[in-house]
Amino acid sequence: MTGRLATVVGMTTPPPTPTPQGSQKALGSPPSLGSPTPLGAPTSLGALPPREHLRPGQAATVLDVVIPVYNEEKDLESCVRRLHDHLTRTFPYGFRITIADNASTDDTPGIAAKLDDEMDHVTAVRLEQKGRGRALRTVWSLSEAPVLAYMDVDLSTDLNALLPLVAPLISGHSDLAIGSRLSRSARVVRGPKREFISRTYNLILRGSLAARFSDAQCGFKAIRGDVAGRLLPLVEDTGWFFDTEMLVLAERAGLRIHEVPVDWVDDPDSTVHIVRTATDDLKGVWRVGRALATGALPLDRLARPFGDDPRDRQLSGVPGGLARQVVGFAVVGALSTLLYLGLYSLFRLGAGSQLANAAALLVSALANTAANRRLTFGVRGRDRAVRHQAQGLVVFAIGLVLTSGSLAALDAATRTPSHGSELTVLVAANLAATVLRFLLFRAWVFPDRERRAGAESAENPGNGATTPLT
Repeated sequence: MTGRLATVVGMTTPPPTPTPQGSQKALGSPPSLGSPTPLGAPTSLGALPPREHLRPGQAATVLDVVIPVYNEEKDLESCVRRLHDHLTRTFPYGFRITIADNASTDDTPGIAAKLDDEMDHVTAVRLEQKGRGRALRTVWSLSEAPVLAYMDVDLSTDLNALLPLVAPLISGHSDLAIGSRLSRSARVVRGPKREFISRTYNLILRGSLAARFSDAQCGFKAIRGDVAGRLLPLVEDTGWFFDTEMLVLAERAGLRIHEVPVDWVDDPDSTVHIVRTATDDLKGVWRVGRALATGALPLDRLARPFGDDPRDRQLSGVPGGLARQVVGFAVVGALSTLLYLGLYSLFRLGAGSQLANAAALLVSALANTAANRRLTFGVRGRDRAVRHQAQGLVVFAIGLVLTSGSLAALDAATRTPSHGSELTVLVAANLAATVLRFLLFRAWVFPDRERRAGAESAENPGNGATTPLT
């Protein structure tokens, strides 16, 4: 046994620490290596520590597998015993199985308490409010294990995928890991209705949130403890959308997500309410998309220190990131030009050429700076965003001079130029302005030395720097 049945009463966000009751004790011990910051505690800004391989003996409990349950008296005991047997036979590190009962009304709490009493490395925790996300957030935030995982109680996923799931986290290769039923090499048995819903939902995520992971809903995931300490306070959902929100934020922050193809057999007795869950998920997609679009999430606190990414390295004769930046800038520039031409044609219906040009260029410049900030130069979070936009407006003014001067020259040469002539001149002027804009963005607005200095100050807070890495 690693603990007794703990009760968390009146669970809200952030969760309070469980209170021992009589001889019963709360989950785990004080946080140690790789433990996530308990929710409600201040989250220090700056970079995450570098990924490192967990050394043997570095932590007594390396893996904490959480099984969130609600009214699962039928399947709970067989699931836990089967998982415990599998980990005992195959897992080479210390482990714990944590049963997270979220407000069950049947005999689930009693069965969980019995398993806690009878079995080593099994702990039961009870919450007095429902919600799978709430259960995972609570247990993960209180666990001292450097690798945290969860799986559904029906064990639909073949357990042979568990070690491949957590191995990249133990080795330091990845930050999160997920099982995927939609991978080419996955072997899945389920009905057409659930197959259609799953694939449709993941297509929605790809189209609306630009998600690149293949399966958001598979109940088979793991995360490093140090990453969970920074990521969980940013995740608002407490229900089924918790997984999706966590993955989207992690991916947007540049964390590495490892995917494992799984063998998966559908549980015909699943109690998940599909329509209600789908509705809540769509609401969550809208909320997260809006937060990402407005820059309301401090994703900079999930960054790794400068140098942890091999793309940070400087090699003789290889310009660091230049080729990638050129491609990104070209794509953003092409889309911005289309936006500009569309706006100019729209504004030209009710205004003169100079006014229409200035208004179209202003709107497209704001969008261009925001897109290049995130996509081309990899700057995340809201830190210095206003300054970057102000500098972008200076670059916009230079572009305005070029394009306005071109229009003035055209008007001087031809008293009544056609609309097509105006667009041709503006395209040529915008190409020249684009080259200048890239050079100014790279050297002045988003210089490498600024990102490097921000990363180094985040890595060495003792130097008096307080600006987080962006």
